[in-house]
Amino acid sequence: MNWKNEISAAANRINGYAQVTPVIESRVSGLDHPIEMKLEHMQHTGSFKARGAFNTLLSLGVPAAGVVAASGGNHGAAAAYAAQALGYPAKIFVPELAGSSKIALIKQTGADLTVVQGEYANALNAAKEHEAATGAMQIHAYDALATVAGQGTCFAEWEAQGLQADTILVAVGGGGLIAGALGWFGGSRKIVAVEPETSCALHAALQAGAPVDVSVSGIAANALGARRIGSICFDLAQGMTSVLVSDKAIAAAQISLWQSHRMLVEPAGATALAALASGAYAPEPGERVAVLVCGGNIAPDPFLK
Repeated sequence: MNWKNEISAAANRINGYAQVTPVIESRVSGLDHPIEMKLEHMQHTGSFKARGAFNTLLSLGVPAAGVVAASGGNHGAAAAYAAQALGYPAKIFVPELAGSSKIALIKQTGADLTVVQGEYANALNAAKEHEAATGAMQIHAYDALATVAGQGTCFAEWEAQGLQADTILVAVGGGGLIAGALGWFGGSRKIVAVEPETSCALHAALQAGAPVDVSVSGIAANALGARRIGSICFDLAQGMTSVLVSDKAIAAAQISLWQSHRMLVEPAGATALAALASGAYAPEPGERVAVLVCGGNIAPDPFLK
């Protein structure tokens, strides 16, 4: 697979549909060295997920039954938004733990939403049943070529914006985002996977030598709570650095982003930064580090009535 070509094609395809998100240099509270941050929480629907959703819909034929997606919240909102923008009906399944703010965000798109009991895996099973019954096209949250290529456009864009870092820290759930990073950079920069201690599908897979099922919980579970890492990510991730962070460290990173920049981000959006602030990842002297801020759908939504 030539990921550079796939991601470049995706970037051309979604141009004008996805936002170009800003990059800043920051000295957030608790860090004694500046870091680059790309603010992907400013993407449509508050996360990078819109990139993969638009790429999927623009590169594949959509049937009359429309599209279906399962999500912890962010992917469902992105798939619904992209479907609405392109004129396709969308059926979205989310687990109860998605939370009120993400559920409300999906409803705002006009998509047909079903909230299921359990976690992401339960929503995915329901989405597969809907796909089989109706012929709707499944937009997978992370383990599909079009999804990964779409997420990879974030890093192609970042490099075009003048990325200087040697090392990029990326939060991981199912692995679509970090797979896009690995596919785009192909070893030219160090990519560090950051996961919560209680939702760590990639870390567990790298230790086991194969994707394995993990239990998921914690404050970032509604975005990073994949039970099993995607096969595309696992194949690309061999030999990479993987670190874990506590819920306490994630919450502290959220507060730091608010205090330093008045950024309201969800726990998943602060997870990569938490690795630096907590010392889970300690850069070498002179190592230039960047962090992707990936999601901004906080709960509870401060403006939700």
